[in-house]
Amino acid sequence: MTVGARANTYNFAVTFFAALGSFTYGYNSAIMGSVIGLPSFFPYFDIVQSSSKGSSIIGAVNGVYYGGGAIGCWTIAYLADYFGRRRCIQIICVGCIVSAALQAGSVHIAMLLVARLLNGYCIGLMNSIVPTYQSEIAPAAQRGRLVGSHGFIICIGYAMAGWTGYGAYFETNAAIQWRLVLALQAVAPILLLIGSPWLPESPRWLISRGHDAEGLRILERLHARPDDPYHITAREEFMQIHKQVELEHDQKVRNFIQLLIHPTYRRRMFYGFFFQCLAQMTGVLVINNYQVLLYTNLGLHGAAPLVLYACFNTWASFCNWVNSMILDRYGRIRIMAIGVIGCAVCVSVEAAMVAEYANGGSKAGNAIGVLFIYLFVTFYGGCVDVSMYVYCSEIFPTLIRAQGVGFSISGLFASALLFTELAPTAFNNIGWKYYLVFIPAPLIAVCFLIRYFPETKGLTLEEVGAKFGDEVALDLTHLTEKEREELDRKLANITTLADVGNVKSPAAAVHQE
Repeated sequence: MTVGARANTYNFAVTFFAALGSFTYGYNSAIMGSVIGLPSFFPYFDIVQSSSKGSSIIGAVNGVYYGGGAIGCWTIAYLADYFGRRRCIQIICVGCIVSAALQAGSVHIAMLLVARLLNGYCIGLMNSIVPTYQSEIAPAAQRGRLVGSHGFIICIGYAMAGWTGYGAYFETNAAIQWRLVLALQAVAPILLLIGSPWLPESPRWLISRGHDAEGLRILERLHARPDDPYHITAREEFMQIHKQVELEHDQKVRNFIQLLIHPTYRRRMFYGFFFQCLAQMTGVLVINNYQVLLYTNLGLHGAAPLVLYACFNTWASFCNWVNSMILDRYGRIRIMAIGVIGCAVCVSVEAAMVAEYANGGSKAGNAIGVLFIYLFVTFYGGCVDVSMYVYCSEIFPTLIRAQGVGFSISGLFASALLFTELAPTAFNNIGWKYYLVFIPAPLIAVCFLIRYFPETKGLTLEEVGAKFGDEVALDLTHLTEKEREELDRKLANITTLADVGNVKSPAAAVHQE
């Protein structure tokens, strides 16, 4: 008797190589936090950092990026569903490379803003397609770990941006200092573009388009194991996907309005969007993007803020790895709730330290302030960052997964746009009080999360639909031992693709939860 698909070395390799797109998002998102800490950036554009114009420029640079990201999320479905997941990744890589070159070559602040907008658009696409692709090639038992690599590698990108900024701080050539760190945004998408022809297409996308033979071949390669010579687990998964696609064929939506009219799809869209917004309610992007300024407010100057910023993101990478390793054991909702509550507590203490010891009034106060910044990222990285991508990538059926994931992640960009656009002006006018926004909001929202959001741990993508009231054509997870053995025996004895698709289900599961 089989126990369900498990990822092999090839499956892990494909998942982590695709995560070069995750690195691209992480590096590109965090790099402006390093750039604004470089002494040559503001003088080049003839801007005084502490002036109202300086605050407006900082807000605009981050604002257009996240605004472009939201637009990218809203349009990902058109590329991903029409061209397929792999070709979509290739197109996005080209856009990321071009936008990186434009940013590095900017000669006017307007040019930088336009390039940053284009970059944000491409990053919105990338941040949606990577977890979508990863979830569609990952086995249910290890989906948290594999899709979790998206959040983990994003943080590697954050850390690299921090250390790159620290290294560039010591570059004496002002013309190179900030341009180099922006130009390096192109490295990861170039590598991903070069290696993309060797990425397999998503088997779920292929099967949904009628390319059954290719879909089954890829599933067999992704889940091949020495103890499964007849590829029974791959055939089980193919059978489940094929029957679910047939079942949902008449439910295909043609536009966003139809998506919202469908009750279970509407619920998923709201849950996915809310999940991403909840993560941003912790204030993570404000703390990350303006961390250098935060350290300055605590009385730290020179290269010290850049070192702490780089160490912060390096520690966050480790915490994200831990998050990806525990998701499949403890579940998405419980871990997410613990992380959000922990973040709110840390922000409370951080706000108090900045309020009391701003401008270096106390070494002990500064130390406590830095400590709680690191405790904040321990909770966020260890519980939230990975969880939000995994959950949003697994709650949608194949027919609307790209659109659903894109809409969900647009919640990240929309809330990030709101919080980061307000941040420079808020810091200049009300200072530490801006952090008070990120205390009650997540605590209230997490109560809704715990009460209403279904757990998805251990279920195949097709079986998750039962949690939202959908009919599941074949529920492999809840088959009895006798039913599973009967199914495996039938699958082991067939020789043609048509026979695999036509095997009669031993049980059909309809859940109303």
